[in-house]
Amino acid sequence: MVLTAFVFAVGLYTWSRIVEGRRKATDRLVTIVVTSAFLLALALLISVLYTVIANGLARFDAMFFNYSMAGVVGAGGGAYHAILGTLIITGLAAVMSIPIGVLTAIYLVEYGTGKLAKAITFFVDVMTGIPSIVAGLFAVSLFTLILGPGVRFGFIGAVALSVLMIPVVVRSTEEMLKIVPNELREASYALGVPKWRTIVKVVLPTTIAGIATGITLAIARVIGETAPLLITVGLATSVNLNPFDGRMATLPVFSYYSYATPGIPREAFTDRAWTAALVLIIIVMALNLIARLISRLFAPKSR
Repeated sequence: MVLTAFVFAVGLYTWSRIVEGRRKATDRLVTIVVTSAFLLALALLISVLYTVIANGLARFDAMFFNYSMAGVVGAGGGAYHAILGTLIITGLAAVMSIPIGVLTAIYLVEYGTGKLAKAITFFVDVMTGIPSIVAGLFAVSLFTLILGPGVRFGFIGAVALSVLMIPVVVRSTEEMLKIVPNELREASYALGVPKWRTIVKVVLPTTIAGIATGITLAIARVIGETAPLLITVGLATSVNLNPFDGRMATLPVFSYYSYATPGIPREAFTDRAWTAALVLIIIVMALNLIARLISRLFAPKSR
């Protein structure tokens, strides 16, 4: 298929160059390449969505959302405990990460100068690219030093996710703040408004839509992480709503163990894994819808 598309593109380019000239032929060739890349990416996305939905609908029932795996050996059970664990841990990570990330971005754009700002920018860039397992090992090591070896509870997982989430929030918020025209700031200063009030009343409302989108992307970035939660939180088969005491279940870890466990019947375990993946996708979609709603509600209104 790729070879056929390549031959077609070369043939069309040759014909267009002979008939229409080099400039028009190059334009047609670039258009074909861009369109083909878009269709390829769209096909892969549709394939992934179709596969997850087709396999995840097998256990997308009331039992999956209302029962845990306590006492379940083979078929049956659900991911009620894992859904709650994912929401609690991700919520804690967001509560810690969003203020730190937004305030750091405000400092870098509005106040930061000199070596400190350069150092913060450098470390943010480094943290953006660290593997997720490193964040998990860091959180485990930190709490092992404080509480001793063998500790596993939800808050450790939230800290690990925060390490991954903060640089994304910082970078996305920083880019949004940079696009605010300096004329808006200068007009506010000319009216005698202090800098902190200018940031709160002028800069942030102007970029709230982009900031909300960046925060949503940061949450979507961490909500499906498996490796850090695997070593910081572990796995539980029953409901645990206390993130400061005992192991908790999360959807990524639940899906991993459901697929990796050699249980009988095998279909029951793989069906639970696919349905957990489908629920994760639905949660991410819901977060994107919430971000769009926030953007519409708080974005500056045109007069």
